[in-house]
Amino acid sequence: MASDTSAPTPYDGFDRMPIAGTWRAGRAGKTATDTNPYTGETLTEIPLANSDDLDEAYAKAKEAQRDWAARLPSDRADVMRRAARIMEARKDEVVRWHIEESGAAAPAAEFEYAITLRDFHEASSYPYRVEGRILPADIEGKESRVYRRPVGVVAVISPWNVPMHLSNRSVAPALATGNAVVLKPAGDTPVTGGLLLAKIYEEAGLPEGLLSVLIGAGRDIGDAIVSHPTPRVVSFTGSTPVGKGIAEKAGLKKLSLELGGNGPLVVLDDADLGYAVDAAIFGKFFHQGQVCMITNRIVVDDSVHDAFVERFVERARGLKAGDPREDDTVIGPIINSSQLEGIQEKIAEARKDGARQVLGGDPSGPIGSVLPPHVLLGDNTVASARQEMFGPVVTIIRARDEADALAIANDTEYGLSSAVFTEDTLRGVNFALRVEAGMTHVNDSPLNDENNTAFGGEKDSGLGRFGGEWAIEEFTTDHWVSVQHTKRKFPF
Repeated sequence: MASDTSAPTPYDGFDRMPIAGTWRAGRAGKTATDTNPYTGETLTEIPLANSDDLDEAYAKAKEAQRDWAARLPSDRADVMRRAARIMEARKDEVVRWHIEESGAAAPAAEFEYAITLRDFHEASSYPYRVEGRILPADIEGKESRVYRRPVGVVAVISPWNVPMHLSNRSVAPALATGNAVVLKPAGDTPVTGGLLLAKIYEEAGLPEGLLSVLIGAGRDIGDAIVSHPTPRVVSFTGSTPVGKGIAEKAGLKKLSLELGGNGPLVVLDDADLGYAVDAAIFGKFFHQGQVCMITNRIVVDDSVHDAFVERFVERARGLKAGDPREDDTVIGPIINSSQLEGIQEKIAEARKDGARQVLGGDPSGPIGSVLPPHVLLGDNTVASARQEMFGPVVTIIRARDEADALAIANDTEYGLSSAVFTEDTLRGVNFALRVEAGMTHVNDSPLNDENNTAFGGEKDSGLGRFGGEWAIEEFTTDHWVSVQHTKRKFPF
């Protein structure tokens, strides 16, 4: 059979980083090995960056940003449009890298490709949506203008779970609004979280130095990327403890933080149980449960609790866990051994707390990294309900009634995503408005992400919002410029 000559040549050179306009090795004198979480095979080895590399990246970013901000809006928009076309041409390559590096099964890998593509499309509109204002003034002859300007240089720190999108949802709007970016992706996903993205931007014609990607140990560049005097905004997605540490180190920088979650999915007494089960299965086990907005707790009204549990366990038992390269696999590997051990420890702790396990199993796969679905019955005090699990483990909690279900849903320090199921839309919306979260979905799973709307959390789940006009606000700043058209009479 003839080979497909229309596909672009796959990118290579992932043993180097784009630092200040040049792809090269880092200077830390240490090398990181990037491995496949299912097979354990080595994907690439990367000489790590240090603080000298970081200084160079920030200096070049500051220099390159001035010219970039002065470019026409169409120039910045064209880069985003070209990047989108490159993504489309390289879809198979992008999906394959997600399967191999993050262990994403096909549905998760396809989702990440699609939403990252939409990042580019959405950001292509941003250069035309940065708006100023003219305000009234109480001084005779004064014109009061407020300009929206890029902040300058943005530091982006992204996680391993949805690596390309959770990098690009900050990188794309920051660049589109006239900023430069220094990106630190997670060590478990350096290619999908940063290097692959940088290749796409480079091919799309992004000028040199506007995007540097640094892979390095936390002790070498983790604190420095935040505390460095150059960036004016730090955009971080990750755990709440790390986010709090960043807030302490950032000084007076603007922070955009999307942190942990403990998402409740509430099933009221009039819900369509079959539909609620379908949504809960998807909302819990997508990408092995390794998503910040995933369902962590299912809160079910007493009158339908037992029927829901029976249906849910039956569905969960039938999900295929195994090789993410196989099309019918739903649950692939946990990203690394440390993460797997942490999940297993929380399961054991939940049992000691009184939770009853009704579904589970031992890890499997070539290196024992695939954890099958686990279902626990308990209350809000067991470890698996108190803490973010970040794995294929769910706790189902019985609620006395609607008021009790709301109290259980809100009984957490987190407030990211949530959901409620009911046949009465008005009842659902009224319930949603009382949930202490940044996002609540009526008759849908907590797992929702739209590029043009306000994505973010309350309480310990973060600060600020990603997406749409909210992203524009995150990466721009107001500059008040007044013009005195007539000579003013001063009081002395």
